Amino acid sequence: MPIILPVNIKTASISGGPNKRVIYPQVIDMQNLQTEKLINRTIVNQTQELINQQVGNMPTTVEEMLGLYEIKNNQRNVLSLSLSNYTYHYHAAHGMTYIKSLTFDLEKAKSFELKELFKPGSDYIQRLSTIIKEQIVERKIQLITDFTEIKPNQDYYIADKSLVIYFQLYDITPYVFGFPMFPISVYDLQDILDEMGPLGRMAVNN
Repeated sequence: MPIILPVNIKTASISGGPNKRVIYPQVIDMQNLQTEKLINRTIVNQTQELINQQVGNMPTTVEEMLGLYEIKNNQRNVLSLSLSNYTYHYHAAHGMTYIKSLTFDLEKAKSFELKELFKPGSDYIQRLSTIIKEQIVERKIQLITDFTEIKPNQDYYIADKSLVIYFQLYDITPYVFGFPMFPISVYDLQDILDEMGPLGRMAVNN
């Protein structure tokens, strides 16, 4: 029986004191309980990975931690979300934030890496990198190093009919620029999309 969307979301949280709180989403009331458990376990694991990345081997130095999330897409059996974690360490010049995102195809009951959105053998890296280079010039984005191409598993999320490629702080731009986000219309990629995948489904006009 097909899953009815939108997926219902509740907020869960982890607290380690007045200045240490991480909130994250959990899906509820899904007809397929196995899929629900898979999604929630994946979200929890990614949330914990962000915490581990921030804490490292110096847990006593963390002065402040704030974890948040955003639901980017919740339609057409595609759930895409981002998880962020801001942490300030004692005597640091400034806090550091990391963002990670997850995209789930509810029909296939799995999460998707970037490469899985495209037809096998398609040169999605070159196509996306070319579009990003054009946006860098058009938007006059200041770089700290020359941009050549994205990674095969580059961070992304889906927002309606856009694929949003993004980079972490310091990856390609100065800290003050924030997170470089590059929205790309699904219609600019339609010929290489896996039509049965999450992004292919977003490109259908109905």
